[in-house]
Amino acid sequence: MSERRATVVGAGLAGLGAAVAFARAGVRVAISDAALRAGGRCRSYPDPTLGLTIDNGNHLVLAGNAAVADFRAAVGAKLPLAGPRHADFAFADCAAGTAWRIAINDGRLPWWIAAGSRRVPGTRIGDYLPLRRLLAADSGTIGDHLRPEGAVWTQLLRPVLLAALNTEPEDASARLAGAVLRETLGRGGAACAPRVAVPGLGAAFIDPALGWLARHGAPLATGRRLRGLGFSGDVVSRLAWSDGEQRIHRGEVVVLAVPPWIAAELVPQLCVPDAHRAIVNAHFAVPLPRGAPSILGVLGATSEWIFGHTDRVSVTVSAADRLLDAPREALAARIWEEVRAALALAGGAPLPAPLPAWQIVKERRATFAATPAQDARRPVARTRWRNLFLAGDWVQTGLPATIEGALRSGDNAARLAMRQPLRYGPQQ
Repeated sequence: MSERRATVVGAGLAGLGAAVAFARAGVRVAISDAALRAGGRCRSYPDPTLGLTIDNGNHLVLAGNAAVADFRAAVGAKLPLAGPRHADFAFADCAAGTAWRIAINDGRLPWWIAAGSRRVPGTRIGDYLPLRRLLAADSGTIGDHLRPEGAVWTQLLRPVLLAALNTEPEDASARLAGAVLRETLGRGGAACAPRVAVPGLGAAFIDPALGWLARHGAPLATGRRLRGLGFSGDVVSRLAWSDGEQRIHRGEVVVLAVPPWIAAELVPQLCVPDAHRAIVNAHFAVPLPRGAPSILGVLGATSEWIFGHTDRVSVTVSAADRLLDAPREALAARIWEEVRAALALAGGAPLPAPLPAWQIVKERRATFAATPAQDARRPVARTRWRNLFLAGDWVQTGLPATIEGALRSGDNAARLAMRQPLRYGPQQ
């Protein structure tokens, strides 16, 4: 790029990842977002009902997520991500009244499945062997490769894959599931240890990135919506913003890091995922009770994962389209009773029965549906315009819609624009 300038449209993690990559390479980058605050779906904000700063949703990352580690190191994020030292996962079944823990050993050789105290209760080594088919899968649904039955499926695989894919696992892409398993279980427990942002996503990701970018001459403009693109031959020549028009000069590049439905409105004939799945999150203004695990998988309930903080307990429900029209107060009351029961089963001190201050956050289009058909609609980062690139967890990264995938897509888009080798596949 002769003038080494870039415009990044969108300040979610994909856009911030692209902007950081540009700035690190000495490219003069401008970032704009239609929202009034950065972060996209990974944002923190003060909630007046709770009197607390909360995240719009709970986003779990893993110790082995390379792009997460690279991004946080680049922007100098100081607050460590919280989580157990090892890949220990606690579960509780509200319907059965049982609780158990999965303890995956750190190394690649999975000897944990040979230890009765570490694996799913009541299972044998042979019950885990079918996982090899999913590790090697490159087409079809998970249900095409595995029988969705048995304790390994119901008590481990299904809850983990539902959270990772935000799609009913039986119908989800085996290719994406295999990628998740290869980068987690396939690399051993050291890569699987769960990590959460404490006190929140803003402090762990967004605020350090914005501060670093501002210090490197790349401030963020918010409340600025891109309304259209102008094309001349094989390049983008202008951007029509809500506050005026921007000419794109020779050698400049543009990275669109916006939701897929917005990208489809802006870019002619762009094929993007067009089916999405919801996520519902519930937040309660009570601290995690003494003795309870900070991350708890829940079965036999509406709740699926509980995340404990010093000032609140939060719950995530994936593939939650069925809950979008549920009355908010009734939903909060139901989830609160499940939280009380599940945390008590897992060893936590009793929580009071009255419903505390609560908030329900419904993300209707949280992620694309991770089915084979929708995965096939994901575009690569390059477009037919040589100065226009795409970024977002919906762009083809080989991973489902996750923080890791979003950050990889942003870094990939910037590196393609700068004609640098990619750090994260697939090649595009």
